[in-house]
Amino acid sequence: MDLKDSPSEAAFRAEVQEFVGAHWPPARSAKSEPTTNMKDAWDSWREALTEKGWIAPAWPAEYGGAGMSVKDQFVLNEVFAENSVMNIGGLGVMMLGPTLIAHGTEEQKKEHIPRMLAGEVQWAQGYSEPGSGSDLASLQTRAVRDGDEFVINGQKIWTTMGHTADWMFMLTRTDPDAPKHRGISYFLLDLKSPGVSIRPLTTMANNQFFSECFFEDVRVPASNALGEIDRGWYVGATTLDFERSGIGNAVGIQRSLNRLLSSAQDVPEEETTLDKHSTRMAFADRFIEANVAKMLSYRIISMQDHGQIPNYEASMSKLFVTELNQRIAALTLKAYGLYGTMWDTKRKEAQAGGAAGGYLNAVQATIAGGTSEIQRNIIATRGLGLPR
Repeated sequence: MDLKDSPSEAAFRAEVQEFVGAHWPPARSAKSEPTTNMKDAWDSWREALTEKGWIAPAWPAEYGGAGMSVKDQFVLNEVFAENSVMNIGGLGVMMLGPTLIAHGTEEQKKEHIPRMLAGEVQWAQGYSEPGSGSDLASLQTRAVRDGDEFVINGQKIWTTMGHTADWMFMLTRTDPDAPKHRGISYFLLDLKSPGVSIRPLTTMANNQFFSECFFEDVRVPASNALGEIDRGWYVGATTLDFERSGIGNAVGIQRSLNRLLSSAQDVPEEETTLDKHSTRMAFADRFIEANVAKMLSYRIISMQDHGQIPNYEASMSKLFVTELNQRIAALTLKAYGLYGTMWDTKRKEAQAGGAAGGYLNAVQATIAGGTSEIQRNIIATRGLGLPR
């Protein structure tokens, strides 16, 4: 396996790095070019990305993308991750946009894609329900046709940033008598519609990333259905966003480990719960695992570059990375001893960089996006050919 860039990829990597240095607001500030108005700086960053087509680089140019190849998009995302560049597209660009391009009508594309790229509309994903998480096809939120509209009743939960979103793309059951993977339809819903109520959920880390959404006789135009009625499961399974390699996560892990190692070296020996030998061994293991995570990313991108669709390979990467994040969070907590458990990081004694919060936040990593148990089942059945 040749992990080196080709000449064209190396040139593109240098171009992206130069672009980040010139336009990314934190990078400009680091070069003693502070911007007096941060809003203007972020608006300038978005405009620069839009001009390049780099908010949604894999999309066709006609829809505001760059028509970028799999390898070039991988290089772009790797450089962005190395510079801690945040994605500004949100769930709309990452998840809905590719599905719209594949299944949407021209009217739907014209209405939603420009506002999505401009950051004017934020989207939430309405998939999970209180009784339908890993077994998503058992969802029970109903949509009943009434003329040119559908009337939606039900509940969604664990909706990421649903309480700050403007619209939701959601799966509903339109034929309760059909087998569970059929009879499901995919709708685009304005969350300001009458009958929608949203309640933020506070996690044990005291964050509000998720919400629960209730729908009581909510009317949505039939024209807001994406794809065919009763075949929404197949629309929802569409994945045209080529950046599924997880390279951002792998690079982020390495950066986190480097920061942790640097700060842990300053912790007095009597204040840590790790002795020097075990600390060195723990860090060595985590750095090796971080490189394994990167190799899993390279495997996925290599498959995509050859026109293959990662299946259990993506589950392997997701499983490994999320469980590694939890091991790193545990190492962080131990490295700072009792100070690591302090919640008030403003106190002088608690210089752990949010170790306690990071530890609690890491719990959800192996649940969101498919639990570790589900990922292991996929690896076993599809990867190893074991019986269900």
